[in-house]
Amino acid sequence: MSKCNYVSIGGQALIEGIMMRGPKKTAMAVRLPDGSIDVSEMHHKSIKDKYKIFGLPIIRGVVNFVESMIQGYKALSISADKSGFADEEDGEKTPSSVMAAIMVIASVLAVVLSVFLFVYLPALIFDGIVWLAGNSIEFLAPVFEGVMKIVIMVIYMLAVSRMKDIKRVFMYHGAEHKTIFCFEAGEELTVENVRKQGRFHPRCGTSFLILMLLVGIFFSALITVLFPWLRSITILWVAVKILLIPVICGVGYELIKICGRYENTFTKIISAPGMWLQRITTIEPEDDMIEIAIAAVKEVLPDINE
Repeated sequence: MSKCNYVSIGGQALIEGIMMRGPKKTAMAVRLPDGSIDVSEMHHKSIKDKYKIFGLPIIRGVVNFVESMIQGYKALSISADKSGFADEEDGEKTPSSVMAAIMVIASVLAVVLSVFLFVYLPALIFDGIVWLAGNSIEFLAPVFEGVMKIVIMVIYMLAVSRMKDIKRVFMYHGAEHKTIFCFEAGEELTVENVRKQGRFHPRCGTSFLILMLLVGIFFSALITVLFPWLRSITILWVAVKILLIPVICGVGYELIKICGRYENTFTKIISAPGMWLQRITTIEPEDDMIEIAIAAVKEVLPDINE
């Protein structure tokens, strides 16, 4: 088993910008309306630093996911403000309090929609199929529901990728990956060197999402075997799957870390679905986007002595 040598650096595409997380600090770079690049450090203390229990395997995956969501939301809000995305067509700027309220409402609606699409809807559709075909196919529920979730996610990704603003975010996503690859390859961080790198990375959040769905299929199948009667009570079945989300999240995180550290047949198989989905969520970036990614990475690189 070969181990990859790397300093753990990850990122997130923003609105006209990129956030990068390094071993010691987090920073974001945003293209301002005047064309200049604004680079700023984002101060964040993880609960894992205070309570060691939250740094244990599985648990740390849930903690990282929640903290990443909170930090990502904050970074998106800041990038929207700095880049001028929040400006109205008449040139007047939307108050930050209004933007915050809109984003909170949108986040709540997104959670409700996600639970319906990825938890309740697949179970409801399979119940209808069982009603038509008979109870003899109930053992296929975990696989059917898992495949349905993946199909829904792919369709959703394809749909939003056609939106102009989302397409630009996906281009910044590509710039983020290519720049991290350039750093991991030990090459100088220049636009020319970054441009020639690949844009599909095994530690991507997209890979994490689809891996969670695949891990979810395994846990659903396990519960179906151990407690077959649960499947007959739809509401209880859905509740159990919601309660399993932290466990699935934790296991998925550990698998992603393994894929980032090691390169072998096993990790390539695990990474394959996410790498394929990145063909949708990452787009070849423009040079000015690569400049943003380079600025963000340089800000979080550890000192040579570290």
